[in-house]
Amino acid sequence: MGMSVGAGGGGRGGRGHRRRGRHHAMISEINVTPMVDVMLVLLIIFMVAAPLLTVGVPIDLPDTQAKAMNVDTQPITVSINSAGQIYLQETEIPVEELVAKLQAISKTGYDERIFIRGDKSTDYGTAMRVMARISAAGYKNIGLVSLQEQDQ
Repeated sequence: MGMSVGAGGGGRGGRGHRRRGRHHAMISEINVTPMVDVMLVLLIIFMVAAPLLTVGVPIDLPDTQAKAMNVDTQPITVSINSAGQIYLQETEIPVEELVAKLQAISKTGYDERIFIRGDKSTDYGTAMRVMARISAAGYKNIGLVSLQEQDQ
């Protein structure tokens, strides 16, 4: 009765014992599916949230045939709602303080562009009073904001 001594170690407790079946190698690929899922959810969130980030004063603008303007910088916006309340950007202010506030926030002086957004049902006198105060303060670049008419 002979016994063989070898490196193979055919017995149960031997060093060379291997599992039967496949040898599994380490996978070194990145699983992109969770990242794509997260990116799609973020895209949907930003698509829904982007329209809500516009000027916060709710105004029903009139329709005109004027073309859209290309504007590089964010202009100063004065809004007048249907109740005659005046807003500078998104903050309500009395008409008496309008000129002082405009001069305080102006970056390029009297050449800065100022947009006036007036509701369709705004009193014409209120809109003219606001425009007159802005013009009397020395501002020359005043624009009225409207929506483009839709062809029907």
